Amino acid sequence: MDLGASHPLVDGRTSGSALISAYRGQTPQRRPVWFMRQAGRSLPEYRALREGTNMLESCLDPAMASEITLQPVRRHDVDAGIFFSDIVIPLKLAGVDVDIVPGVGPVLGSPVRSAADVAALPTLTEEALEPIRQAVALTVAELGTTPLIGFAGAPFTLAAYMVEGKPSRDHLGPRTMMHADPETWAALTAWAADASGAFLRAQLEAGASAAQLFDSWAGSLGLVDYRTHVAPASRRALDHVRGLGAPLIHFGTGTSELLVAMHEVGVDVIGVDYRLPLDEANRRLGGAVPLQGNIDPALLPAPWPVLERHVREVLAAGASAPGHVVNLGHGVPPDTDPDVLTRIVELIHSVEP
Repeated sequence: MDLGASHPLVDGRTSGSALISAYRGQTPQRRPVWFMRQAGRSLPEYRALREGTNMLESCLDPAMASEITLQPVRRHDVDAGIFFSDIVIPLKLAGVDVDIVPGVGPVLGSPVRSAADVAALPTLTEEALEPIRQAVALTVAELGTTPLIGFAGAPFTLAAYMVEGKPSRDHLGPRTMMHADPETWAALTAWAADASGAFLRAQLEAGASAAQLFDSWAGSLGLVDYRTHVAPASRRALDHVRGLGAPLIHFGTGTSELLVAMHEVGVDVIGVDYRLPLDEANRRLGGAVPLQGNIDPALLPAPWPVLERHVREVLAAGASAPGHVVNLGHGVPPDTDPDVLTRIVELIHSVEP
């Protein structure tokens, strides 16, 4: 498996970038920073472009998805683009009845709750992923030496939506299934792993320089359940892209107690949410794993001296790790002032790595 001679990581466009250097545990020329959900609702240019187009349509329009990905890179001078898409896009492309309902989130036409439901799931084909490849190729051509990060939802998070049929606060349905019907749960998460893995692979092969697996809901799990019923599927998803040479990042919310197990599925970098200081995350991971994070999004509207002090504390804590990419401890809230994000980037870039 290889990425081909014209891939940005191979031809040298992004291999020496600040982001990739930090992901590989090296000291970059400047402190790299990007923000989860930087491409989105906080930007007026995003809202103008998206007007009249629903979320899934915008993700599957290659020109629109590319432009939305590029907008925050132009505006904020961040060190990476994060591909504009959604974790349920692989389901949609496979033919699963799913939509994103404004104010609610992903909603499935029929929840997946039995062995027969899992057996009836369609297969995600290579041909169906063509809009993703096109969007990535358009984006990479514009980004030049700035790397693009691909992403996918981790199997547990996808399966949680599929079992509940909609967003859930406590994920009782999937947590019940993994114990009450472990064979069906294993089959469902294997399906989700292959869909996410194919989605990730399409992005990397088309030009993304790194890939992040988001496990948004893994924080609802205890460590034993995670290792037994979730980690094998996450490992399977990553097997689709292992060996390509692109750094792999794993991030979850509320996962402070799972960080070691999340690293064990086979990734290069661990994303840390706002709940755990980076120096403590580094200690738990044995001082051997590059970290990403973890400015608290709740502080973005705070007075600048308060926010600046917090950012500097994050930089100091992150300096203990073998590599540090600055990010938020979750996504950009939609009411964030974009100028604040730009100012944070300028501050981070002004501090010596």
